[in-house]
Amino acid sequence: MERSAQGLKLPEGMRDLFPKQLACLEKLEQQALQVCKNWSYQKVLTPGLEYKACIEPDPNKEDNLYKFFDKNGHVLVLRPEFTTPIARMVATRLKGQELPLRFCYSGDVYRNNSAHYAEFRQVGVESIGAGSELADAEVIALAVEILRSLEIRNFQLSLGHNAIFSGLAEEMAFDLKLRKELEDGIARKDMVKLESLVSQSTIPAEAKELLLAMPTLTGREEVLDKLQNWDHIIAIRRAIESLRTIYLYLKDFGVQDYVNLDLGILRGFSYYTGAIFEGYLPGIGIPVIEGGRYDTLYADFGLNLPATGFAINLGLLLEQINDFEVENSDILVYGQSPGAVIKRCRELRKAGRKVEMALGFMTDSDAKRIASSRGIANIEKVEGNREPSNRDFRF
Repeated sequence: MERSAQGLKLPEGMRDLFPKQLACLEKLEQQALQVCKNWSYQKVLTPGLEYKACIEPDPNKEDNLYKFFDKNGHVLVLRPEFTTPIARMVATRLKGQELPLRFCYSGDVYRNNSAHYAEFRQVGVESIGAGSELADAEVIALAVEILRSLEIRNFQLSLGHNAIFSGLAEEMAFDLKLRKELEDGIARKDMVKLESLVSQSTIPAEAKELLLAMPTLTGREEVLDKLQNWDHIIAIRRAIESLRTIYLYLKDFGVQDYVNLDLGILRGFSYYTGAIFEGYLPGIGIPVIEGGRYDTLYADFGLNLPATGFAINLGLLLEQINDFEVENSDILVYGQSPGAVIKRCRELRKAGRKVEMALGFMTDSDAKRIASSRGIANIEKVEGNREPSNRDFRF
């Protein structure tokens, strides 16, 4: 049946990848995973489909999931991230394993309101069972090493801590609506919205000052000194101490120069509880790396395990690479006898050559023209059922 106009289009947020783009994406993926394995992270894979009850158990919560029903009427979703499915896997299949568990992964994720593409490839890690600042520093350092190995230039990671805002919010007893609005304003660094919210609230003046300052509290370790008037709040004091320790470890890892402190970071997923970080490239307004500590997620699956990790959006990195070359065939084989051509192609492939086989009659000039257009350095004409003529042409 002839396709309608809609049948010729892609759904919103989706894209096709051509050979050059896909080859580049897969190379980025393979190199990133190799770095993870060098750091003792083992690759796992979870299904592309999960029950909604796993990903988002609250039926009334607004979400960005692609949802549909299975034959039994259960709500299924396309995975929007890997962290929660891996938590399910660990809780149901890997109880009692020696800790910490270090897992890496790669695959496509799907988000129905993504600011960029709704489907994109992620590579990431999960460090499960270690609640120390050293574990936080390790995953941050690993993220930096991956970007360095991919030869990504001019990237910068920003490191913050969820407990700075949450500690203030709990101390000041913000109502839920105000808290969500403030979180959004700080995370977006929307000073107009933030100033409006703060001016209309009954928050104490000192707290207003801190809230308005949070989006601009960025820099090196000395930025933490600006919170000294709030270290009487236990959560904030612990957050400051934690960030100082992590930052010191990052120096030991040799990556501190790539990381700035940003006390206005507030991660989008609700499960983050501690140190959080994001990675940016110039000219891209959304993070290419998102990560942090989530010490309460596993309790939702019946395990009391701390954990931290990150995910890299390879789709965004792909858009920054313009000079990637696809690996072409070594040789084009053609001739008048299909059987002889097939035989010669098999011989060459068995010898490790990358071979393109002509699928029809081809003149010598056609062969040279096609090989040249496709970047194939050699051609070979097979004469009938006889041995090949070895007339290779180079360009």
